[in-house]
Amino acid sequence: MNLRISSLLFVLLAVTVPLACAQNGEPDDGSRLLRSFDTDRSKRAIDLLELRAGGPPKDGIPSIDAPSFQSVEAASSWIEPQEPVIALTHSGEAKAYPLKILTHHEIVNDRIGGTPVAVTFCPLCYSALVFDRTLDGRPVEFGVSGLLWKSDMVMYDRRTETLWQQFTGRAIVGDLTGQTLTQIPAQIIAFRQFAEAFPDGTVLSTDTGHRRTYDRNPYTGYDDIDDRPFAFTGEIDDRLPPKEKVVTVSLGSTHVAYPHSITRKNQVVNDAIGGTPVAVVHLPGAVSALDARRVAASREIGSTGVFDRRVDGRTLTFRPKPAPTGQEAERFVDEETGSTWTLTGRAVAGPLAGTQLERIGHTDSFAFAWFAFRPETRVYRSR
Repeated sequence: MNLRISSLLFVLLAVTVPLACAQNGEPDDGSRLLRSFDTDRSKRAIDLLELRAGGPPKDGIPSIDAPSFQSVEAASSWIEPQEPVIALTHSGEAKAYPLKILTHHEIVNDRIGGTPVAVTFCPLCYSALVFDRTLDGRPVEFGVSGLLWKSDMVMYDRRTETLWQQFTGRAIVGDLTGQTLTQIPAQIIAFRQFAEAFPDGTVLSTDTGHRRTYDRNPYTGYDDIDDRPFAFTGEIDDRLPPKEKVVTVSLGSTHVAYPHSITRKNQVVNDAIGGTPVAVVHLPGAVSALDARRVAASREIGSTGVFDRRVDGRTLTFRPKPAPTGQEAERFVDEETGSTWTLTGRAVAGPLAGTQLERIGHTDSFAFAWFAFRPETRVYRSR
């Protein structure tokens, strides 16, 4: 076991509960933990032997179920401009969820624009996904099960105790097996970028009801392209390094992965997925949530967004907006009208000023995780 993984396990021991591993060092297959869920385990979409106990027990990583928020101005006293947040806008409301809080809780049960949502982040896969948490017409709470499948967090709903895969939003074991949660588009951007785009937005507070040192990254060094994933026992897809980050999009039955090594260089990629013209934008901004011991001191990895390129029936072609010498672009422009657009997909200058591009759900996950769940993925290559 390498030094970084050993460090990761040590921190998990310190901030949660003892790892549920067998005394002889063999990994726990999750069978004991699985029995703690009061649901119909005969209904399942996976082989139960593939489940792993990640360390903490059921709810050992506590979800945030009564989140409190504060203004952008107030939050700026404890979160630095470059720190990454999940930016969520829905029905006219904008909220930011700092990843340095989500790494300690993984799930926030919240409401935005009147819609019950589960804001989720799996550090082991670097997957940030937001779901509508309405089941059969009623909102439910989600918790962290303590189980992993393919290294990804397995959630459970507290009504039926069905197990749900965070990466896909699909119920995999229990009463509701086969159902899939509706994803709501969100993006990981820097706090500064959220504040500029949504000055009246609100930010998840550190007043979570739990005692945590939110300035401390419990996964120091995990965001390293040369490391192997933790608790992943599947075959590694050799098309990309396992822990290279990819911007990933699914539209219908078509799945595409855009390697960060390409998107960071190009900054804007114009593509089409299943007949939908899309723009994949990757501009400077956020640092990694899983690099340095203090998130704010981590290396810069950029901020991303994915948008439908159609506006009023016309398909636009985007490119980075030229920046002063020695600086990187922080805006993009369309070739058809010359309008200037922000990372959040809003035109701020030019003939289309005030127009909002339609957001498309995506993740910024590690490649191994995406390939594990979407092996039929097309990997984008520069043209």
